[in-house]
Amino acid sequence: MSAKSLFTSESVTEGHPDKVCDQVADAILDELLKLDPKARVACEVCATTGLVLVMGELTCCEYVEIPDIVRATVKEIGYTRAKFGFDGDTCGVITAIGSQSTDIQAAVDTSLEVRQGCAGPTCDAYDMVGAGDQGMVFGYASTETPELMPLPITLAHRMAMRMATVRKDGTLGYLRPDGKTQVTVEYEDGRPVRVNTVVVSAQHDPNVDLEQMAADITERVIMPVVSDYVKGAPPRILVNPSGRFEKGGPAADSGLTGRKLIVDTYGGMCRHGGGALSGKDATKVDRSGAYAARHVAKNLVAAGVASKCEVQVAYAIGVARPVAIAVDTFGTGTVPEARIVEIVGKAFDLRPAAIIDRFQLRRPIYKQVSVYGHFGRPDLDLPWERLDAADRVRALM
Repeated sequence: MSAKSLFTSESVTEGHPDKVCDQVADAILDELLKLDPKARVACEVCATTGLVLVMGELTCCEYVEIPDIVRATVKEIGYTRAKFGFDGDTCGVITAIGSQSTDIQAAVDTSLEVRQGCAGPTCDAYDMVGAGDQGMVFGYASTETPELMPLPITLAHRMAMRMATVRKDGTLGYLRPDGKTQVTVEYEDGRPVRVNTVVVSAQHDPNVDLEQMAADITERVIMPVVSDYVKGAPPRILVNPSGRFEKGGPAADSGLTGRKLIVDTYGGMCRHGGGALSGKDATKVDRSGAYAARHVAKNLVAAGVASKCEVQVAYAIGVARPVAIAVDTFGTGTVPEARIVEIVGKAFDLRPAAIIDRFQLRRPIYKQVSVYGHFGRPDLDLPWERLDAADRVRALM
């Protein structure tokens, strides 16, 4: 008898208060990197009614007008009028910025390996840069979608993106920037077979008819995304199950950078190291290490090592080389996991400087991934999504 189960993932639109903060943080990062590719940035943002607070540590040779970046980002999202609950022109902006700790800066600039006299044929320039923090990151890939991402989070992101599209192009002009999507997928023997339930909550104009909105969102947002995954019984669809959703964004709920980590990554399908991605330059392995771990997992799956793969990489602050690598194929591996770890060590360089160089992470490329996911984005040319190491992996199998 086949084993059936359900799995659910959610996404949020760009007007969700937490996502407002992520976009502001990465917009600031991008502007600093345009001026100084070696800027050190750890930018945190919080937002509430009529107010955005930008805080953190920035070390950069150039100055940027942070309030201008905040206001431009908020208006680009769609908060342009006070009646939407937030207004980029009139909201207050407070900055509380310091410089990076000199202790952390020294540990990143000169790694433990160099300080201990690293020498020999295995020591090179990539050993110079130490990890910007301790911690572990996870990368994941599976054959559920062409992007090698889990299906629930893929569908949830696509719906959230369509919500923004039909709002901005006027198709459903009564929608407002805030919103959430949620998709429950039915699995059979570990493979997705159909969409079971869809939940959409959308901020809207006060004069909208809720029944008409439910019909519109079902037709314009939900079905174009899930129609290929509706088999047998149609999915249960819930649009604004709480009723009216007029007040949204930071006016309805405070926002904070990094509070949508599962939305940013794999929708809960795999474990998470806990570090936020947005607002950090690439010396922080919370970001660069997470991108590298995804690249490893995706290329392993593409090479046929497994149909489902989770990769963990652990770092120590100030140390260039990972302290540990682990792989879990959830019983789908075609190669023993101990051997896969050996392959990872030979096929991928996971030192921070090597990751930064390989993916060119000192470029202003981050605001575009601060919403709708950092992974599995066929709409973007992301270097960590490329399958450029699959042949190398196959040669080592």
